[in-house]
Amino acid sequence: MSWVDDDELKPLSLDDKETYFVGSDVGNEENYGDDFHVPLEENSSKIKNADSNFVFFFGTSESGKSVILSSMLYYLSSRAGVLRPKLDSPNTREAQVLLSDFFENIRQGILPNRTTRDQVTRLDLVFEPNNKSKKVQPINLTFLETSGENHNEIRRGGSYHSSIDAYLNAEIPLTFIIVTSFESAHKEDTIINEFFDELVRKNRNVKSVNVILVVSKWDKSGNSFVSNEEELESFINDRLSRTSQRLNTYGYAKTYYTIGSIQGTKGNERITMLNLSTAEILSKWLYKSITNYPLDYEGTFWERIKFSFGT
Repeated sequence: MSWVDDDELKPLSLDDKETYFVGSDVGNEENYGDDFHVPLEENSSKIKNADSNFVFFFGTSESGKSVILSSMLYYLSSRAGVLRPKLDSPNTREAQVLLSDFFENIRQGILPNRTTRDQVTRLDLVFEPNNKSKKVQPINLTFLETSGENHNEIRRGGSYHSSIDAYLNAEIPLTFIIVTSFESAHKEDTIINEFFDELVRKNRNVKSVNVILVVSKWDKSGNSFVSNEEELESFINDRLSRTSQRLNTYGYAKTYYTIGSIQGTKGNERITMLNLSTAEILSKWLYKSITNYPLDYEGTFWERIKFSFGT
């Protein structure tokens, strides 16, 4: 069992200033509108441009997947380094558009649009950390987001849309971010376990697969932070008892998430105070789980000496 330690959380202000793949350059920007999403060619038997670290978001409707994705990307590009579209990706231009929309919207406090059903929103990106250590290398990251309605299709032995199955069946390195919200977690214990069963059917080694459970919208609890590990453990044990057993048996990670203060009625909500603390924690977990090095690695002994002299 592992948990993302709350001691690492640091309040952030917008005014503050061994396996990996290396990526390339950016594309051009064009405005395709708020409802634009990158479709995946259906019935594709082979995933193109598979030399990346794929990150698959699982979660039902309104679980907060899009908010988590956009705030993670914002943290990586505004605090941790440079995030840019991968040049040789088939959707380089579209990735630039989506990134621009994500960043501009979150800057204005606008929540992301819902993902279109039967499509995979795919973002092929290169992340270059601002850490000076040679151990902290740039990596390719391919984020995959799908509609919550599609995830509901696997209930009671159902099947995924072919666009999603193409990725789950492919021989690619996949990290799974399982998202459930503070408000609806008690309803989703079964569907989360059905997703784990789906991975078994697709011959994924569930004992070694890279997984983290994220309880989103933690601010709905009345608090922005989890006070200690026991509080999160108790919530998961109570609301997600079967999922809790999976997490503990296989040693999967778990954490919570909040985007900050949100006001307004449903459908017209806006972020009034952006909090990137949990975006930082999840992003650091993702990087370390892929590369085996912390994003804030202080460097080797000789590197630390070099850094101390400012060279």
